[in-house]
Amino acid sequence: MTRLVNVSNRVALPGARSDGGLAVGLLAAMHRSGGLWFGWSGRTNEGRDDEAAPEIIERNNVTYATLDLPETLFDAYYNGFANGTLWPLLHSFLDRFQYRAAEYQAYADVNARFARALTPLLHKQDLIWVHDYHLITLGSELRRQGVAGPIGFFLHVPFPHYEVLRALPSYRTLMSALLSYDVLGFQTELDRHSFLSSARALWGEGCVSPSPGPQAPGRRVYTGVFPIGVDVEAVSRAAGRSAASRQMREMTQDFQRRKLVIGVDRLDYSKGLLERFEAYQHFLESFPQYQGGVSYLQIAPLGRQSVEAYTRIRATLEQRAGRTNGRFASVDWTPIRYLNRNFPHATLMALLRTARVCLVTPLRDGMNLVAKEFVAAQDPKDPGVLVLSDRAGAACELGDALLVNPYDTQGIAGALKTALDMPLAERRMRHERMLTALREHDLHQWSESFTAALRAAGRRQRMTRNEDPAGVYVTPRPLNG
Repeated sequence: MTRLVNVSNRVALPGARSDGGLAVGLLAAMHRSGGLWFGWSGRTNEGRDDEAAPEIIERNNVTYATLDLPETLFDAYYNGFANGTLWPLLHSFLDRFQYRAAEYQAYADVNARFARALTPLLHKQDLIWVHDYHLITLGSELRRQGVAGPIGFFLHVPFPHYEVLRALPSYRTLMSALLSYDVLGFQTELDRHSFLSSARALWGEGCVSPSPGPQAPGRRVYTGVFPIGVDVEAVSRAAGRSAASRQMREMTQDFQRRKLVIGVDRLDYSKGLLERFEAYQHFLESFPQYQGGVSYLQIAPLGRQSVEAYTRIRATLEQRAGRTNGRFASVDWTPIRYLNRNFPHATLMALLRTARVCLVTPLRDGMNLVAKEFVAAQDPKDPGVLVLSDRAGAACELGDALLVNPYDTQGIAGALKTALDMPLAERRMRHERMLTALREHDLHQWSESFTAALRAAGRRQRMTRNEDPAGVYVTPRPLNG
């Protein structure tokens, strides 16, 4: 029987809080067919460099396998190359980009460790689905270990233009590693196009074929767009229940008197928070009639605190929030409430449901599920308005949001006024159309479409091998266009 094997940097272990849509979607896919979820345990071994076997937990037809990593190796892999090099590069922030050869070597070593630990756990018929930029070279390492079955890779973040990509000294190695996969998935057509353009720049026009079928000799890499979604009905139910609770009614009492503008973003320079705070101040300056009548709640949970760039942005945001509050606040009104902590998922959904406007203005984002959760959480009888960056992947699907350039602080301020003034009939119309789009590309459709592409890749592998038993392969493998 076919089994789905998911591999990610972190594993959402049973009993642990898993607020993200990724964890929910992967578990749903694995529960249907039985599955294995493999990744880092969240623990590091100080001063140890041994390669112990993964820890195994079985729950509800799903096997969780987690691996400890040496502390020094993990820091260079995760804080160094993954988040100090790849994250800014893939988001096209070259001013934040840094490269150290030793950190790239740690990244390659961790991917190799993952492959060595995962290979003995695999079955012949497994479908292997690798997630995100932390594990780009895992596919090539698994091939080196003799894994021949279908392996797919999904990039949750953007893929940059070739001129940005080649700022990375090891970009050719990473591009070649991506050719070890059978299926490459992207959030948007723009990301897929950027990857194919880079492949053409490296290996010529002939490496990308317009034909979707297999070509002999060689096993082809199939690229596709698989926009990740949310569980619309689950979000709606959770938001409705939580918003109606006594605790939430008391927590949001002030927002019954004032219109709530909300932002929910991990603390990260890619999220456009500095520009958003400036836009909100510009809004209060330009439209003084809203002073005292609108409250802006920005929730920005801490993440990657050990990376210097995030420490700097936190300090700057605190200064800007303080400056705005010092200038505009009154005895009974605080313009910005800026919170650096996590909240339970149900609480976040209730706050999203309560908000009249949600500001989602990243400078660059692969998808952004907060935008989708906001739409799903709304009361369809009296929905709020989404102000959405045109640089977020979600903008491709949610065209009925108020789309803005995240660098245009005046434009964001104007969109905020438009959202607050929008008549109920227009709010309902926009919400209904966005909700329809979310249901067409929900979380379950995302996981099902990708696993279907992996199964098709497995069938093509068998067909190619029957036609070409000698197993002649070309490098680089042809890519589908």
